[in-house]
Amino acid sequence: MSTPEIFAAPNAAEIGIAPISTAAALSSTQAEQDQPAASPVRMEERISVLDTIRGFGLLGILLMNICSFGLPGPAYDSPAPAGGATGVNLLTWCFTTIFADGKMRAIFSMTFGASVYLLVDRLSRRGAAADAADIHYRRMLWLLLFGIIHAYLIWDGDILFYYAVMGLVLYPLRKLSPRILLISAGVMVLVMVGNGVRDHFHQKTLQREYNQIQADEKAGKKLTAVQEDKKNEWENVLKIYFPPPEDLKHDTDAHLGGYFKLVAFRAKHVYELHSHPIYMPWWFDVLAMMLIGMALLKLGVLTGSYSTKFYVWMALLSFVIGLPVDTWSVWSAAKGHFSVDSWVPNITTYEIGRFTALGYIAVVVLAIKSGVLQFATRTLACAGRMAFSNYILTSLVCTTIFNGYGFGLFDKLQRYQLYGIVVLVWAAILVVSPIWLRYFHFGPLEWAWRSLTYWNKQPFRIHDRALA
Repeated sequence: MSTPEIFAAPNAAEIGIAPISTAAALSSTQAEQDQPAASPVRMEERISVLDTIRGFGLLGILLMNICSFGLPGPAYDSPAPAGGATGVNLLTWCFTTIFADGKMRAIFSMTFGASVYLLVDRLSRRGAAADAADIHYRRMLWLLLFGIIHAYLIWDGDILFYYAVMGLVLYPLRKLSPRILLISAGVMVLVMVGNGVRDHFHQKTLQREYNQIQADEKAGKKLTAVQEDKKNEWENVLKIYFPPPEDLKHDTDAHLGGYFKLVAFRAKHVYELHSHPIYMPWWFDVLAMMLIGMALLKLGVLTGSYSTKFYVWMALLSFVIGLPVDTWSVWSAAKGHFSVDSWVPNITTYEIGRFTALGYIAVVVLAIKSGVLQFATRTLACAGRMAFSNYILTSLVCTTIFNGYGFGLFDKLQRYQLYGIVVLVWAAILVVSPIWLRYFHFGPLEWAWRSLTYWNKQPFRIHDRALA
């Protein structure tokens, strides 16, 4: 199999979309010429492959987020604190950690980065390059406000705030070549891996020092100020992995109490999360994936512009790299009963395991190119077109199901039982999205976001104007 054969890109007719390399041809259509330069994307300008990938990521991200909706915070990473850590609950945690943790968020972030580039590029091709920066930054600032409202008033697991902040950074990076974008993202990933390795060795050193401190205490020695700090630091680490029952009860009581009690409870947590300095490696989790998304869009990977063989190899290589690494991490944690030491592989290899996300993207593109799952891929595309509305809808539905001002199921279900809720939410999104888009150009929040961004009320119902 020759390299040119693997990477050969099909023509647009073969996959039913316009590859990014030929997207400039859209600017010559009469429809676009009649459209105001600074205005939302038209239906014929949308890339259905990208919408489908976004829809896939939207559904997949709930596989992890459901734990934050239905169980105390520490249960998101480990089954030990809550939700069950044996039998089917353990198998559920293993499955979701290997196949979903970090991967779906990566897909969501990649499609966001790609969408940012598409918006600015489309404005430039329409002759509105001078307005592009204004529109982009207005768009991100409104998203920032949406994210803050979502985090404080609905659910503290919000991702929109971070997307908006990193989106502000993306604009000056849009003209970088795919090669530079991928190199930059690779450096960020290496920094995150290095940070994980540093954390591992720091914890190992701290554990040894704590053991010595315990020995000194037993011997009746007075601890120094430094030793007291080390002791407190290690005990705080233990609380992360094995939170005391009173902390879990406090979390549960807050979620099962009244609405305003819960808002006050999560406000401190949200404030701490939003206060992380932007140069911390933690932020690279979002920015690196956005840069990869921009690069893959420019290369045509996210538009399905390559041959079937390319995507087969892309899937195989991604799965070969990502799945074994995460399987090893999960096995190590479970074998060590989720002790601090048992999490070493996860700390150091988490970012490498996220290669699986690229494999999922390849599988989605292969499904579209094959045409055998047209109903499923088209439905996913509808969900992806309404990703903002569906994301917030998911939060509203899940918080109503689990929190005390709703049905009060927080910490009442075992881990595996949470996925019955996931299936119900997926079904609602997949049924409602196509029906909604028969009558409306946008999802309700997409419409509001666009209207605010362009300082102009956008057509909403289909009969208003042929704009999508």
